Order: sequence, then C-alpha cells, then structure tokens
Amino acid sequence: MAAESAAVEFRIDRRSGVATYLQIVQQTKQALRLGVLEPGDRLPTAREVVEATAINPNTVLKAYRELEREGLVEARRGLGTFVRRTLGGAPDATAADAPLRTELADWARRARAAGLEKDDVGALFTAVLDSTYSTNGTDSASRSHKGDQER
Repeated sequence: MAAESAAVEFRIDRRSGVATYLQIVQQTKQALRLGVLEPGDRLPTAREVVEATAINPNTVLKAYRELEREGLVEARRGLGTFVRRTLGGAPDATAADAPLRTELADWARRARAAGLEKDDVGALFTAVLDSTYSTNGTDSASRSHKGDQER
C-alpha cells in the first residue's frame, strides 16, 4: 500500500521572493532526491496543503500540474496525485549520502555556533555550490545572489 500523504509537509516562505507554486515544486523534488517520497506515494491533497499553509488551492494545483508535466507525478481521478518516479542517483543513494549528510550537519552546527544566521549559511552554501559546479569557477548567479545579500 502507498505511503500516507503526510510523508511531506510543505513549508511556504512568503518572504523568499520565490513563487509559492515553485516552492511546492522545489520541496517535492527535494523530497524525491532525499528518498522521503518514493514511487507510489501519494502527495497531500490540495485541500490538505491549503489547510496546512493557507494558500490558494489553485496554487497547489499549478504546482502539481508542473510536477506532472515533468513526469514526476500522476493525477488519478478521485484518488489523488501519486509519485511516478524519483530523482537522484542510484537506488541506494540515501545510504551512500549518509556520511556526507553527517559531515554537512556537523558543518551546519559549526556555522550556527559561529553566529551565522540560516540565510547567511544558505548564501554561503549556494556560493560554494555555484563555484564548485560552474565550468569556469565563477558564476553570475552567485555574484548576483551575493549582491542581494549585501542590500
């Protein structure tokens, strides 16, 4: 039997500047990458998301349509929206990620102890990711993001 829809809880940050439906899409994709959601799992109904987040039901439906367009979920009339496929690497990716997750959690605790706020840590991590994954070591998005943080 498929897992209950409570496997994922959407958290909406109204101050983030990211469209609400995109936050739902991004959080769903993150849950897929981390193995929180697996094929066959049911996403929360639009009503459940609306009750938990106080957003417009059409926003939830727009997010689910986007996920469906990407082939990640499928709507089943009268039953709900179900995960079709996962994201990420190998089937045992969660086990393979465990040491990295532990190191990252330790790093995050050190950053917090050093006085960095969550947004500061996010900006720092994003900048490092951008420089690590860019082809030439610099990336206009990270420079732009840094500029946003200084304003």
